[in-house]
Amino acid sequence: MATQQINPRKQQGKKPTHFSSPPLTPREIKCNAKLAHPNQIQQTELQAQYQTYKNTLQQLAQKIGDIEQETEEHKLVIDTLHPLPADRKCFRMINGVLVERTVKDVIPSLKTNSDGLKQVLDELLKQYKAKQEEMDGWKVVRE
Repeated sequence: MATQQINPRKQQGKKPTHFSSPPLTPREIKCNAKLAHPNQIQQTELQAQYQTYKNTLQQLAQKIGDIEQETEEHKLVIDTLHPLPADRKCFRMINGVLVERTVKDVIPSLKTNSDGLKQVLDELLKQYKAKQEEMDGWKVVRE
């Protein structure tokens, strides 16, 4: 069998059999990708949403743990200072500076700080429960 060679000079006069289209924009690529594999894209989006929920809950849990630890430390210090005489010297760290105070000066501010931490803890627990319920509702809708 003889192979036929195509002379490029003879091909110049012929019209191309296919037309090249202009390059696609990112939006068109995204739309085409959604049309091509809708289940795969939807699955990826669902996984991303789930991961966002999990990360948010993990961050809230970390903050809750930190606040609980700090509240316990305040309680321990208050319980330690309470039986001591009111005029006894004690030291307190304020903005990185160690200052000398008396027990009667320190206990009220420690109680105020402890109460504030408890309020923050209650608010974080509410946020955690709300986010958990939101995630549970999201799961039910997606199943």
